[in-house]
Parts: sequence; structure tokens; C-alpha cells
Amino acid sequence: MQIQLSDHFTYGRLLRFVMPSILTLFFTTIYSIVDGIFVSNFVGKTAFAAVNFVMPILMFLASVGVMMGAGGSALVAKLLGEQNREKANQVFSMIVYTMFVFGIIASIAISFSMENIVFFLGARGELLIQATQYGRIAVLGGTAFIFQHIFYCFLIVAERPKLSFIVTVMAGVTNILLDLVFIVILKWGISGAALATVIGQMVGGTIPLVFFLLPNKTPLRLAKPCFDCSALLKTSTNGISELVSNIAMSVVSMLYNYQLIKFAGDTGVAAYGAIMYTSYIFSTIYMGYSFGRAPIVSYHYGAGNTDELKNLYRKDLVIVIFAGILLTATSEILAYPIAHIFASYDPNLFEMIRHGVYIYSFAYLLMGVNYAGSSFFTALNNGLVSGLISFFRTFLFEILAVLTLPIAFGVDGIWASAVVAEVASFMFTAACLVRYRKKYGYY
Repeated sequence: MQIQLSDHFTYGRLLRFVMPSILTLFFTTIYSIVDGIFVSNFVGKTAFAAVNFVMPILMFLASVGVMMGAGGSALVAKLLGEQNREKANQVFSMIVYTMFVFGIIASIAISFSMENIVFFLGARGELLIQATQYGRIAVLGGTAFIFQHIFYCFLIVAERPKLSFIVTVMAGVTNILLDLVFIVILKWGISGAALATVIGQMVGGTIPLVFFLLPNKTPLRLAKPCFDCSALLKTSTNGISELVSNIAMSVVSMLYNYQLIKFAGDTGVAAYGAIMYTSYIFSTIYMGYSFGRAPIVSYHYGAGNTDELKNLYRKDLVIVIFAGILLTATSEILAYPIAHIFASYDPNLFEMIRHGVYIYSFAYLLMGVNYAGSSFFTALNNGLVSGLISFFRTFLFEILAVLTLPIAFGVDGIWASAVVAEVASFMFTAACLVRYRKKYGYY
């Protein structure tokens, strides 16, 4: 029996509904990691560092897609809860067509500016050459990359999270197989890795577009848009926390790379890449859960069902706290295997990765509460509070930590920055949840 947004959610029903969303992001991260493994082992350490240098730039495009997807899906789900299906489809269509135009313009502009961007970020010599080469090709799939993130959110609203997972698997398998062909067999090096990424993104962004263009049995379908400035603004403000999180992730990654170049050279940047790949796997579990249950919160908020909001809030806390303990322990156990996968060929890099994973693991204890708290306010269409949580968590707390801790603790201070940021963010998130509990009636 298909689970609907209007249902009452037990733990089992909630986890069954969000699991495809978790698996979608999880698999997306897995094939990104496989991409990095191919580059690291078959092209070299400098090429691997080049990919990590460009990744924050690509994540800027993804951040716009996440903002419009998360913010738009919250608004559209609320409209569906209010039984205003026609308006919901008009807003959905406006978002998709607007992002199509934005994606083309942004991708072309960034591609032409790639060398200047990576030079500004600190790349020099061979690292500059390879980062520019990879980035100019990879960014051409920017529109499809944006669509992947937008449709990920809207397929949940359309009550088809499993389709999102299937599409992601198809995109990931395409990327991995083409990595094998372009990098290992044809020896195209870092250009082959970039081309494989672009083709995979095209698969992931095009299939959902066709699905929503054709007649379907879901509440959503692309139709003639009605341009509505207020709805576009509401979408942007709803999703501002997701934009802040993703842009901050890019900025923080640049700062990590800058600090690691200074304290540990290319080896530090490569180690950070491996640790971040691992972090992406664990954080996508929190993100997938948060995105998966957000439309449920929005729907019941629009329907005025405070009993179900209370139910979802209580289950949120139990699930993310349990997940935090489990993921921290798992990361500690996997530190050695992770280092072996990425750096068995380089003892110094191997040890730096292993040690870094041990320290970074403690960030997962409270990360889930912070992700879920921010997403909860996005789902309630309160983009301001959601954005403040994300801003303090990343732009303020983590940037301050990564700039100051290395002064006293060196490279260990860089790895510990995320832990300090999550602790500080947890205190702010808890204060916000207590402050607004009566306004929205979730406690």
C-alpha cells in the first residue's frame, strides 16, 4: 500500500517513507566517492586534489537546486495540504522553468571563469592546470545537476521517493561504468572523469523532467507556469537554510583546502578529500531523512493537524539521537579501512586520513539534530529561523573554528573544527525549537 502525505506516521511508516530519500542521497555520495577512488588510484594524487578543489564550485550550483527544491517543495506541499492543487502545479512549473534558464547561464559563465576561480582559491602549477581542465568540463552539466536536486525534493512531494532512488541508481551506475571506460580503459585521465560525471548528471536530471512532463498519477505535473514573484520569493526564503548550508559547505571546503595547503601541502588537501567523502556518506543519512520527512510536516502544517506535527517532532528526536550514536561508532571502526581504500599507495597520506577520520567522527553525534532542526523549520515555511540555524552552524561556527583552531592545534585543529561547530550549533538549534514550540504547536 502506497504511503501518502496525509497518513498518520508510526516509526515504521515514517522510516519506510523516508528510506528511499536516504538511499538516494547515499547512493549519490557513493558514486561520487567511486569517482574519487578512480581518479586517486588511476590518475594520481594531484588529480585527486584537483577534483576536490573544483568540488566546492560545483556544489554552488547544487546549492541553488537544493534551495529551490527544498523551499519550493515546502510551499507546494503546504498548498496540497490546503487542497489547492492547481496553484501547487503552477508554482512547481515556475520553479523548474526558472531554474532551467538560470542553470544554462550560470554553467557557461563559470566554465569561462574556471581558471581564474581556481587560481584565486590557491591552485598553482600542475594543480591549477588539472583543476581548470576538470572544472571546465564538469560544470557543463550544471543545469542537469541543478535539476537532480530540485526533482529529488519534488518526487517526495509527488509521493514517488522510490522513483528518485531508481533514477539516482541509473545515474550513478552510468557514472561508474563511464569512469571505468574513460579513465582505466581509454586513459583519458581527469578529462574522462569530468565527462563521466556530466553524462551521469544528464541521466539523473533528464528522466524526472520527462516524468513530470508526461501525464502521471501523482499530485504534480509540469504545466503552463504562472509567474508569481511572491511565490518565487517564498520559495527562496523557505529554502534559504539549504542554500546557506551548501554555499557554506563550499566556502568552508575552500578554507579547509587553504589551511591544509599551508599546514600540510597537497597531501593535506588529498586527505581532506577522503575525509569529506566519508562525511558525505554519513551526513546524507541525516539529510535524506530530513528531506524525506519535510513534505509530511509541510502537508500537516497546511492542513492544521497539530497532533501529527507533535507526533513527527517526537519521532524526529528519537531517530536522530539514535542515529548520531550509531554513526559516530561506525565511523571510528571504519577509519582504517577508509584510509586503506583511498591511500594504500602512500603511507603518509594513509596515516593522515586515518587520524583525521578518528577526530572528525565526533561531529556525527549532534549533526543529525542540527540538520533535522533546520529542515523542520523549512517545512513549517519559516525560512528565517531555518536559515539562521544553518548560518550559525556553518558560516559562523565552523569558519571561526577552521580559522582559529589550527593556530593552537595544527592539522588536528582543522579536523576538530566540525566537532566544535556542531556542538555550538546544537545549543542554538535547541533554543530555537524551545522558543517556537507553542507558535507551531509541535510540542
